[in-house]
Amino acid sequence: MDPTLLTLGALALVGAAATVAGCAEDLESDVGSQSNPNSQVQLGPQMGNIHRYFNKAISGEPVSYGLYVTVAGAVAYALLQIGLNPLLSLVIGSGVAALVHGAYAVSAYLGRIVGQSKNFGQPVYMDVVLSHLGPIVGHGFIAVFCMLVAAYIATTILGNPFPLPMVAFIFGITVGAIGSSTGDVHYGAEREYQKYPFGGGVPVANQGDIDVKAETGIRNGMDSSYFCAKLGGPLTGLTFGLIVFLDGWRGIIGNILGSDLITKSIIAIIVGIVLVIISLIINRKIEVYAREKYGPYTNR
Repeated sequence: MDPTLLTLGALALVGAAATVAGCAEDLESDVGSQSNPNSQVQLGPQMGNIHRYFNKAISGEPVSYGLYVTVAGAVAYALLQIGLNPLLSLVIGSGVAALVHGAYAVSAYLGRIVGQSKNFGQPVYMDVVLSHLGPIVGHGFIAVFCMLVAAYIATTILGNPFPLPMVAFIFGITVGAIGSSTGDVHYGAEREYQKYPFGGGVPVANQGDIDVKAETGIRNGMDSSYFCAKLGGPLTGLTFGLIVFLDGWRGIIGNILGSDLITKSIIAIIVGIVLVIISLIINRKIEVYAREKYGPYTNR
């Protein structure tokens, strides 16, 4: 097979895996209330809002997903070194990371809620733990496995010089950062602060004054994931997938146009700078268009 065609196919697969990983990561953080606006949940009891959200926002998503994917990558790398089947190695590594994720989620929830129960009267709902733990670990497994697949392809086919655990770590902190930025735009004030006018942000005086009632019954993290599955999750996946896909094209173009390693590297860097400039221009055009069309926010 033509090496260029093989590289293109591998890059397409990596982009697809990254897209699924980003979507699953954002939805998992919404179930567990870990991304930036979700951490408003931890202020709810202090404002007198007793809630049934699952809350594991002890560390940010980049830190936690850097841990999970690195654990999975290290386990998979060790199994690959002893000759185990690559797919089985990736599955086992992701499974170990899922166990770590589950242990972290339970300890974080119990530790945070117990701390709030003494001073602010927030009960520890064990049914919340049991009902939310499955989606948290399940979405987390999907996200970690897809990133691990992408990292494995990057190191074996796309020629990434770093070992599998290092590439996995980079992917983990990247998807966590994207989930805390892109995904949060379509959550936060839109879901937890529906009693306030849309579009005005969350003033400091209103932080923690979250909605605790859903359309029917008391709101929880599962409601958040249903809400975010429409926009927040897919857009997070699209953002991460595009970053990985376009970054891979830098290397492909450098390999096609360059004659030696230094030349290929310089071309790849130039292509990356051009892509960043193009994205900045597009973002600016969209922002100006939106502001001119809809105007400034007015509190009516």
